[in-house]
Amino acid sequence: MQSALYVALSAQVALERRLNTVAQNVANLNTGGYRAEEVKFETILSEAGAGQVAFSSSGASFISRKAGPVNKTDNPLDVAIQGDAWLAMNTPAGTVYTRDGRMQMTEAGDLQTIGGHPVLDMGGAPIALDPQAGMPVIGRDGMISQGGNQVGALGLFRIDPASRLTRYENSGVIPNMPAAPVQDFTVTSVQQGYSEGANVNPVMEMTRMIMISRTFENAASTISETESSLMSAIRALGPST
Repeated sequence: MQSALYVALSAQVALERRLNTVAQNVANLNTGGYRAEEVKFETILSEAGAGQVAFSSSGASFISRKAGPVNKTDNPLDVAIQGDAWLAMNTPAGTVYTRDGRMQMTEAGDLQTIGGHPVLDMGGAPIALDPQAGMPVIGRDGMISQGGNQVGALGLFRIDPASRLTRYENSGVIPNMPAAPVQDFTVTSVQQGYSEGANVNPVMEMTRMIMISRTFENAASTISETESSLMSAIRALGPST
């Protein structure tokens, strides 16, 4: 058995998965609060004869937590989070966390995300505003005021760095460990009238796409050459007639 053939095939499987993540990231360049999908590759050692051959695994995907660019919108219902924290929203899948701070107020005064999910406070309860009291003022600590009166507070939550994140829709994440409410706002805060964009670097993603395509072609060439040498060996060592 020629190990080069299997090494090249494993490389193509890994590259295909990486290409899929790049395509998803590029498609969400303009999605507010989107977290880029990355792939962590590892080496799987497999014995081949007396030696060992390193094969590429298909990789384990993970969601990048790097902050995205902050854009000024002047919309009083938009907030950008400064520091390591997330907003919480109630969804059919339970509590989901997001960095997309674009919100809307319904006619009844319910504060919701752009996707229509209720925004939660620190205690996990939906936030209700007074639709007749005008647009709210949101402080750096998430406190919401209308007409000079405090009417609620945005819940900011910190997700443990060891948590594995599962994507919900485009900008939401679900951690496999409980998130903790933020109580210290010296480093973490919200900025009203701003929103956070996707943490995707378009130039880097396009560069990766080109590199992946070229590497895939090289792997395909290796497979073709390996098959050709195998067939030549079969013809040379086969029984003569």
